[in-house]
Amino acid sequence: MQMKEWWIQVGLLTVPLIAVYLHIPTPNLSPTLYTWRSSGTFFTFKDQHIFYQDSQGAVGSSDILVLLHGFPTSSYDWYKIWEGLTQRFHRVIALDFLGFGFSDKPRLHRYSIFEQASIVEALMKHLGLQNQKVNLLSHDYGDTVAQELLYRFESNRTGHIVINSLCLSNGGIFPETHHPRFLQKLLKDGSLLSPILTRLMNYFFFSKGIGAVFGPYTQPSEAEYWDMWTGIRTNDGNLVIDSILQYLNQRKRHRDRWVGALATATVPLHLIYGPLDPVNPHPEFLELYTKLLPKSTVSVLDDHISHYPQLEDPMGFLNAYLNFINSF
Repeated sequence: MQMKEWWIQVGLLTVPLIAVYLHIPTPNLSPTLYTWRSSGTFFTFKDQHIFYQDSQGAVGSSDILVLLHGFPTSSYDWYKIWEGLTQRFHRVIALDFLGFGFSDKPRLHRYSIFEQASIVEALMKHLGLQNQKVNLLSHDYGDTVAQELLYRFESNRTGHIVINSLCLSNGGIFPETHHPRFLQKLLKDGSLLSPILTRLMNYFFFSKGIGAVFGPYTQPSEAEYWDMWTGIRTNDGNLVIDSILQYLNQRKRHRDRWVGALATATVPLHLIYGPLDPVNPHPEFLELYTKLLPKSTVSVLDDHISHYPQLEDPMGFLNAYLNFINSF
């Protein structure tokens, strides 16, 4: 009888705790994240609101730079090098892809790299830049979007943007050398567990997971972890992560198209690489990159820099990029 009463008490305690846990409100924006959001704006793509930043920069320069962020974060990934970039470029533009950051995150949506590339094109048209040369700087997920944009440009497809140069960084551009995290593997397969796992995702598990792809000496601060998590939780973004992760399957399915676009590129191509990256590990990734893309130049950062080089070594990353962009 006492055992039965104990289980009843546990049940009565557990049910409300689970109910509260599953409806944890989105964290408040930190002052820095609030400033980032306030300085940006939105445009509409097929009834979806897309957040972007557009900064006027260097006087006397006509160069335009478009930044494409990685998974699962947002355009805020570029904030540490933003000022340095605006000192070099006339215009610096960054967006939150659909399903990321402050952009809309529709449920039951078929997220795809193709759509994200079309969103970038639509943003350029919205800003009146569809016929002007732009430089692309991308990271991780953004690398694959850049590859699709490059394919459209090199294939002379209608609606493309005019690419002046492309710089990639720590992205899974080769499916055969890409090692997604365990949770990503579970979610990308669209199993029955996916809705449960996304609902149960919390700050503790997120910070442990994202911390594993940073170097041991370049871990984010507690405030930086919370800013990343807040970006994901905004508009319940944690609930669409499994849908977005279909890009891993798309990379395999369209490998020839996207790797082929890099192999036949006619624009200056560069890679900035953090060699401690467990997702695109050294030397496996770099050896294949230099073998398949011998025309590309490469900047390898210090040995302790990992998957988020623009956050882990902002000055090293910025200098590597400016050396590339000033070389032609």
